[in-house]
Amino acid sequence: MKDFIKVMKAVSDTNRVKILKMLQHKVMCVCEIQAALEIAQPTVSKHLKILEDAGLVSFKKDGVWVDYYLTDGANSPYVASFLGNLRHWLEEEPEVVELVKRLPGIRREDVCKK
Repeated sequence: MKDFIKVMKAVSDTNRVKILKMLQHKVMCVCEIQAALEIAQPTVSKHLKILEDAGLVSFKKDGVWVDYYLTDGANSPYVASFLGNLRHWLEEEPEVVELVKRLPGIRREDVCKK
């Protein structure tokens, strides 16, 4: 039950759900997520840590970049089930639709200045 509760708590925040929806469309770094959500970098990092601890996202380093992506859920049936269903959930939600529309225009080279 502990793993189930951890996943449910991780997805109980609007911004964390938005992060998951964005990561369905592309791998992103912290600065891209920050630009998309218009929230502070430490807040984005805290959200990503909670999602990572729950097994929903993972990251890989690519030079100066740290790329975040959705996991495959192989380590938890709760993560696998939730992420599988999330692909269909909220697709018509206006906030999500608008956010996803903006993603192609958010490029790390422009927002991160690295």
